Amino acid sequence: MINKTVLYVEDDEHDVFFVKRAFEHLSASHCLRVVRNGLNAMDYLAGTGRFDDRQRYPEPSLVLLDLKLPGKRGMEVLEWIRQQERFQTLPVVIFTASDLEFDRRKNMERGATDYIVKPADMNNIPAILTPILKRYLKVETSEREDA
Repeated sequence: MINKTVLYVEDDEHDVFFVKRAFEHLSASHCLRVVRNGLNAMDYLAGTGRFDDRQRYPEPSLVLLDLKLPGKRGMEVLEWIRQQERFQTLPVVIFTASDLEFDRRKNMERGATDYIVKPADMNNIPAILTPILKRYLKVETSEREDA
């Protein structure tokens, strides 16, 4: 199977830790790349600056995007992504702590593929990520028994 890259845009170390752990737990064969702010997300997607080596920083097949980011906010990154012709069909899943209907509606209007509220208990991340990976990357995951 071809490995598919997931770009996770998140500045909170705690959340990054749990998502990385979830990918390991699911034995997902995807390459998880993490950037910490909106500007780095845009550079990564554009393949510019320190992200110009597509061997090291492959173009993602899925973006998990937090809303509250330093620099460019998540909604600004989403708008930029949807302005890029080559990313019109790139799945962008808003993955945020905000359960405000306003945030959900505005991001869906701006082109988010899905809107997922992070669980209060981050140990539930594998249960949330499994259907996301299956739905948007069309791949199976398997849970590791030792995780």
